[in-house]
Amino acid sequence: MQAIVLAGGRGERLRPFTTDRPKAMVEIHGTPLLAYQLRWLREQGVTEVVVACGYRHEVLREYFGDGGAWDLRISYSVEEEPLGRGGALKRAMQSLRFDSDPILGTNGDVITDLTLPPVIEQHRRAGAAATVVVTPFRSPYGIIDIDQHDRVTGFREKPELPYWINAGIYVFSREVLPHLPERGDHEDTTFPELAARGRLGAYRSRAFWRGVDTVKDLAEVARALEEGSLRLA
Repeated sequence: MQAIVLAGGRGERLRPFTTDRPKAMVEIHGTPLLAYQLRWLREQGVTEVVVACGYRHEVLREYFGDGGAWDLRISYSVEEEPLGRGGALKRAMQSLRFDSDPILGTNGDVITDLTLPPVIEQHRRAGAAATVVVTPFRSPYGIIDIDQHDRVTGFREKPELPYWINAGIYVFSREVLPHLPERGDHEDTTFPELAARGRLGAYRSRAFWRGVDTVKDLAEVARALEEGSLRLA
């Protein structure tokens, strides 16, 4: 099974941690974000990974090499200038082969313990061009419940809201390739186009998931690892 990891982010909101490294190399408990992700992909049956990168790409290559130490085959799709996530996906995908298995794609700042085979099975069963893993949207703030008389009746700390958000984990079939932009974001172009044609699927997941954008996110993932609510190899 093959996967593309989008690891070209500069991580501006994580400075100064990203001054000398790309966002995917920011560490939690001494281990880079991308290392956690590669271990997760390997455990899910992935054997070949293309790392789509640009900013400080040499740091990634020096650390992970050809993937032999990770029991993976790793190659690098290096952007000389930013192509956007959609353009990065297209460039990396053109270096892979499509055979009986679809191709996975994931943002390089995602930490999860999602089990992937059911996602792939749903994608195949639906015959979708692409499937997006979605996760519940949780309020970033505590919620106050108020009755019709403006009396406070309770408090809920960051509850799950009745919406789903893009988890940055995708399954792609061959037909998606010509719909990806040469430059730009697939969420602005490819996905709306596929959705309008009924060719975009969604897989609802309540597995642990965190998109790491801030120092607070780093702390939450570190705490989840310590408490055992996030289990990664």
